[in-house]
Amino acid sequence: MKNDYAREAVPMSERKAWFSISLVWVAVGIDLSAMLFGAELGKGMAFQDALWAVLIGSAILGILAAFCAYVGAVTGLSTSMISRFTFGISGAKLVSLFMAISLLGWFGVQAGFFAENAYAAIEGALGLKAPVPLLAAIGGILMMTTAVIGYKAIEKLSSWSVPLLLILVLAAVGLAIRQFGASELNAPVENTFTFGMAISLVISIFVVGATISPDISRWARTKKDAVLASFFGFFFGNSFMIIIAMILSRIMDESSLTTIMITVGLGIPGILVLILAQWTTNTSNAYSSGLSLSVIFTKTSKVTLTLIAGIVGTLLAVLGIYDHFIDFLTIMTMFITPIGGVYTASYYIGGMRLFREENDKRFKLLPLLAWALGTLISWLTMEGPIGLALFTLTTIPSLDSFLTAFIFQLIFILIFYKKERF
Repeated sequence: MKNDYAREAVPMSERKAWFSISLVWVAVGIDLSAMLFGAELGKGMAFQDALWAVLIGSAILGILAAFCAYVGAVTGLSTSMISRFTFGISGAKLVSLFMAISLLGWFGVQAGFFAENAYAAIEGALGLKAPVPLLAAIGGILMMTTAVIGYKAIEKLSSWSVPLLLILVLAAVGLAIRQFGASELNAPVENTFTFGMAISLVISIFVVGATISPDISRWARTKKDAVLASFFGFFFGNSFMIIIAMILSRIMDESSLTTIMITVGLGIPGILVLILAQWTTNTSNAYSSGLSLSVIFTKTSKVTLTLIAGIVGTLLAVLGIYDHFIDFLTIMTMFITPIGGVYTASYYIGGMRLFREENDKRFKLLPLLAWALGTLISWLTMEGPIGLALFTLTTIPSLDSFLTAFIFQLIFILIFYKKERF
């Protein structure tokens, strides 16, 4: 199996052009959780307002992803390897542990999500009832396989799955409009989302991906390639499925993608959409979890660690972690997003000197403090039941935590760097 460069910089000879990398991000962004959110947004907000909220939120997300991805392209390192220079050798293990656990848990949530929808799709299209835990296990194993092989397998999967997904989903929209018309798009609805809340949710659903974007952008040939791929991939990948779901749910008054596909006559192709959408998304979760574990267990191969992460995530799916979908997404966002704020401040303010010096510190306490403060702000500004919602800053808790961590790390670098090697 070829080297995936889990603990070293990706050599320039292995780097890729922006378009192939953007396809990876588009593939990751096309998933069922985005469609579920889009269906809810379509029912709870005027269509034009919802459309603008999605476009604005996705643009902000694309900018944030490009901001983080640039660091990956310059260093050639994964998010967890970047954290070694940012938080210290032992500090990086702590940070990477949070990322690994969060991502393998999210892998379990997505595999469970796949199983629930696969059950409905198979029953509706074929009249068969397959056990949900079995479907979760099959889905988890399928998604884990590509991640174990590495980035090149993810790239190849994305290159042929994205066009097929786009064709099938657009076909569903065309058939739905032909059967039901498009008059319901502008029908009045009871607003359950404010404009700011909608933008916040659009960002939150994929903000963890933006934070760990160096895992993919380290493969970019140039810094320009990394920025273009990340912005285009996140903007288009995040907005496309949400908008499609909004359209379909408004036209058909139905939030289930499975039911929609069967109703418009795309039962079997609908199952294919389901499989591909979750396969491309969840492969990235297992892949990044394996990269995080590689920083913690330096003597074990990345292949073995990714396999372990995939197995644990699959077991979580079989045990029903999907039932805690929203709470898990909230907690994961709270802890992972500020990591991006810390390492981007380290690069953009401290420069490459912080990534080249001999890293003889076990813990870098000030960057860890910046991370903790970013997480705290997220908890204080986030809505319940997880958050306390004591005050608001930007009205987007995930963005609050990123900016807070960035600002504190900036201050720490400017004040303390020259005095104690930071």
